[in-house]
Amino acid sequence: MSIPKIFSCNSSYSLKKLSIIQIFTALFFVCFSYHAQAQSTKENSGAFPPSRSISASRFASVPPLKKRKRPIAEERLEALFDTESISSLLNHNDDALRRGDVSAGYYVAEQAFGNLAPSLKPLRERLANHGFSFELTYKGEAMGNVGGGLSKGVDYTHEIRVAMLFDLGKLTQWEPLNGWFLHGIVMNREGRQVGWDHVGERNVLLTEIWSIHGPAAARLADLYIEKSFLNNRININLGRIALTHTYSTSVLLCTFMTMCSAPMAIREPAGWSVYPKTSWGGTFRIRPTRDLILRTGVYRIGPKAVDNTGWAWGSEPYTGIQTPIELTWEPFLGERKLPGHYKIGYAHDTSPYADMIGVIPSAFSDSIHKHKDKPRDSFYIETDQMVYRSHGQHQMAGGYVLAGFVHNTPNNSTFSNEFYVGASLLGIIPGRPFDRFGVMYSYYQLSPRTTYGQRLRQLAGMSMGAYVNAPQTHSAILEAYYGIPVLPGLVITPEFEYMMRPGETSVIPNAILAGLKVISAL
Repeated sequence: MSIPKIFSCNSSYSLKKLSIIQIFTALFFVCFSYHAQAQSTKENSGAFPPSRSISASRFASVPPLKKRKRPIAEERLEALFDTESISSLLNHNDDALRRGDVSAGYYVAEQAFGNLAPSLKPLRERLANHGFSFELTYKGEAMGNVGGGLSKGVDYTHEIRVAMLFDLGKLTQWEPLNGWFLHGIVMNREGRQVGWDHVGERNVLLTEIWSIHGPAAARLADLYIEKSFLNNRININLGRIALTHTYSTSVLLCTFMTMCSAPMAIREPAGWSVYPKTSWGGTFRIRPTRDLILRTGVYRIGPKAVDNTGWAWGSEPYTGIQTPIELTWEPFLGERKLPGHYKIGYAHDTSPYADMIGVIPSAFSDSIHKHKDKPRDSFYIETDQMVYRSHGQHQMAGGYVLAGFVHNTPNNSTFSNEFYVGASLLGIIPGRPFDRFGVMYSYYQLSPRTTYGQRLRQLAGMSMGAYVNAPQTHSAILEAYYGIPVLPGLVITPEFEYMMRPGETSVIPNAILAGLKVISAL
């Protein structure tokens, strides 16, 4: 298997061939053959702690969440300067809590706490001591349209994921590789999208899991190397990475079906790869002060519908370069040190994107013209702030309010704007301190050029496009869930959605959906 250059002379960026990736890729497949069906044991800040309704002895062997060992990708970066930015104006107390606190999600984490097969713990420990950690997870989603939309009916989709973490120093016993890690994820996704089949919505996904490539037994998703330098003050990763699991994401967002792994206006454009699609590139991450994180990177972009399995690296086409940058402010507010995360991000995609106006009827061709193909820009602001603590001191031990806004170049983007507001609340029902309730309202505005082009074709008596029954403008979704940790390694989440203006028109009746999500970890 040949591994292509990340960048080409067709762009303003260029890099040498990634021979080091080839070495680590070979090592990956050697180790994979000996450790099939595995997944990395990265601990996650999004995990639901065990419910108190379960016997405490069942969890006696589980260390406190904030003390559990996590892979380097989940560890807190050390600050370049041992000071704070504007946080010092808000809280004059010592911020030592940050040292032992749980990160709010550099990479999106699963929500299932613990494992269904605790008998595997000795094997896990032996493998980890030799440099290999694994986890196998299942996520299933059944969602049914019970009123409105096109028709009543239920669709099911699932993801089976094997994620792996290789400590290359331990595996090779070679000192130059100490501190280098290789991450790998292989997944299977199957099922159908309820929005397509029963609601009449084809722009916004109504369930989290959806295979953009069609059936495939196994897809290679993430495969990247990682290293921290200068005593954990600089972190880099390089390889095949899903951008939406690095930028514009959080654990809290991924508790919602319609928002994981990032807002729809971010993960829909081709320049933002989303599972199972990944992109060649890398991210550079630093913490300038204790309350700021800056991450930026360069990625090679290709069409999402190409490379059906994720293995065909040598033949995968590409169109340009994506250069995202994100700054996150992480203050701890008040005497209880309530954590917050305030992000501002921007990305420039050099790929040429066509005018969303589409086909211009001949009757208007003399007065109306298409814009030239142009690059695309994305801008976003996202916030979440804990408003109360219900137990413990880690970052998921309480309730949050969330809000965000995304803007894409209007002329050549499916979504020109999106905004959302919601809450993720822990322990709102007495006797269920670890259940989490979430509610989210999100609004989606399509490109005004899309609407304009469809109106022109409607006036000319032409088809406005496949599955389009009127000029499309906007839609909105109200989503609610209730996450229940049943036992270690198993979370069951009833879901509710109210889809307003399916298909971004008023032709199809608003739809009412109900369903169930199950997450389990072996």
